[in-house]
Amino acid sequence: MSYRVIQSGDSRSFPEAHPLIDGASASGEVLVLAGTGAGRAFAQVADTAAYVAILIELGTECLGVHTGESRGDEGSNVLGFARFRLGDAKPSDLVEIVRQPNTAPEALAAARALFKASGLKTAVCGDFPGRIIDRLVRPYYNAALGRLDAKLATASDMDLTLKLGLGYPEGPIELLERTGLAAHHDVTATLHEALGNPAYAPARRAQVAKARRLKGV
Repeated sequence: MSYRVIQSGDSRSFPEAHPLIDGASASGEVLVLAGTGAGRAFAQVADTAAYVAILIELGTECLGVHTGESRGDEGSNVLGFARFRLGDAKPSDLVEIVRQPNTAPEALAAARALFKASGLKTAVCGDFPGRIIDRLVRPYYNAALGRLDAKLATASDMDLTLKLGLGYPEGPIELLERTGLAAHHDVTATLHEALGNPAYAPARRAQVAKARRLKGV
């Protein structure tokens, strides 16, 4: 499958060289818009019908911010995507593909095939803030940070318990410290604002980390 990539700003999904970026052509059936300016780049696409699928890299926003919405009937050949990346860690091999109620089946199939051919795995979700993973794991991380404040156990014992008891490769506290508590704050704050669910309100330790980053320390 031939495809074209337009890079518009830094990409969280593809911050380094990757087969998907390297394999792009000057034209193709699929258009991939990558980077923080992907939505603005989409607004400049003159003929969206010329592509089987157009893929817009998303941050925390909904795809509808770029395509518009219409009475729950929205959907076309345009999809959103984000390669899951926790904070400052390297991106994972999972790409969350965002579809709308009436997304064209052939567009979704083309998107999945493109990412698979580049060695990535895909999961498909509706057009919601946080998509799948952040909606599931952010309350868990907040709860772990809250239990640490409540002195349920030390950070080391909490991490060890979850690793040995549940088979997690890494405990929640060490994972957040490695990938960035300030980054966790940013995601949870956005989800809390969008969803109004207190489970997504940034935990105190994440607020402190964000404040320190703003101070440059």
